[in-house]
Amino acid sequence: MVKYQRKKAMADEEDDEGGAGELRSPGNYFYAPTATRLRSNPKFFLMVFLLASCTLLLLPSMLLLLLYDQKEGVASAANTMLCSSLSNGNICCDRSSVRSDICIMKGDIRTQPGSSSITMYGAAAGDAAGAAAVRREKIKPYTRKWEDSVMKTIDELDLVVRTDLAAAAGHRCDVRHDVPAVFFSTGGYTGNLYHEFNDGILPLYITSNRMNKKVVFVILEYHNWWVTKYGDVLSELSDFPAIDFSGDNRTHCFPEAVFGLRIHDELTVDPSLMGNNESIRDFRGLLDRAYRPRIRGLIEDEEREARSMARPNFDGSKITPRPVQGPARPKLTIMSRNGSRAIANEDLLVKMATGLGFRVEVLRPERTTELAKIYRALNSTDVMVGVHGAAMTHFLFMRALSVFIQVVPLGTEWAAETYYGGPARKFGLKYMGYKIIPKESSLYDQYDKNDPILRDPHSVSSRGWEFTKKIYLDDQTINLNLKRFKKRLIRAYDYSRRREST
Repeated sequence: MVKYQRKKAMADEEDDEGGAGELRSPGNYFYAPTATRLRSNPKFFLMVFLLASCTLLLLPSMLLLLLYDQKEGVASAANTMLCSSLSNGNICCDRSSVRSDICIMKGDIRTQPGSSSITMYGAAAGDAAGAAAVRREKIKPYTRKWEDSVMKTIDELDLVVRTDLAAAAGHRCDVRHDVPAVFFSTGGYTGNLYHEFNDGILPLYITSNRMNKKVVFVILEYHNWWVTKYGDVLSELSDFPAIDFSGDNRTHCFPEAVFGLRIHDELTVDPSLMGNNESIRDFRGLLDRAYRPRIRGLIEDEEREARSMARPNFDGSKITPRPVQGPARPKLTIMSRNGSRAIANEDLLVKMATGLGFRVEVLRPERTTELAKIYRALNSTDVMVGVHGAAMTHFLFMRALSVFIQVVPLGTEWAAETYYGGPARKFGLKYMGYKIIPKESSLYDQYDKNDPILRDPHSVSSRGWEFTKKIYLDDQTINLNLKRFKKRLIRAYDYSRRREST
């Protein structure tokens, strides 16, 4: 019998009770045949010979691929430097990214909200003095450039360079700023938490962090609720109040302006593209600084309320109950959903997790829920469980090395891994994806057992986003197989206890 050694990483998944194959990293398992196997099976040597031969044949192609990747890396680095050294009186636009365009102006820059334009006055080096030449660039400052349907809804800015200095006299400054501006839009998919962070907040951090808060944010399609919701974060990125571009008719003047936001990938920050090698964990540090004052206030309010509710003693004094001492239990937070993709047996999940030894908290965030309160809850959690959806963006509020268990409904494997699984690993979490089997989906009772919707979700999803959304996102709830899911919780519990003891 062949003997094997198996090394299991925390992020590995199991094939439980006939479930669809779980996501695995190729490096998570290795097999070591025994010495007896080597001596007794000559086929092994044939396999080694064939493998070595194939390697020699493929080596030139592998080297070429490596050189190509290096070349692409150099090109990428060059693109990040584009427009970085701009002389006064010039404009530069970087349209090389498939995700967003960036334009930069440097000089005498003045806003014209009524015409959705920005004008820069002054002759650049080499221009004829007094010439009235005009250069124009147009830009929609939103980070989903490739998605035509949503970009059609984004306001466009007309960037104008005029070299006739006399025209500036008729366009006087009402407010003069001595720091740069960053222009961006909060239109598009704003209103969805994933898009608010992925398309807005993270790109804003990537673009403006190097400015050390000496920057003014000018917002197209301005929403008061958005500025209120992310006010704590904005205050960590800028020392100045944000400007509503369309709602403020005054002429604002800046010495420099950036139009559009840079974006790296899904919910992440690429250190190699940042000036000081900042990563997604540095962004997490910014969130911690942003929410800490408010969380401190919440704690003080709770302590004040607890003191006022302390029970009176027989002599009229108050006795504050002492907390029960004991070993700390790992905390598990369930991000609860209503309606689509809700966990139908959530109450039984809570009971099972409590029985395993977890302290369980169920979060049901609403659109109006203060982010500082959610941050506080997840900052103190050891394990987060939730079904694939925008709320999984909250993994950014967790501490590194915590456990994130994402329940993956039918038809959502690619999106779950791309938008949350991969980014969570980069963030430093121990990620476990739990891919449900058809019997755990409400779709199992709606369709024939041989229907591709159950047997081959990929073939359905490949027909287009509208099919995925209608069938798998809007019309599916989850009834967890608790015996199967329990294995994930046990692994998460054991890991959390070991982590706490180190």
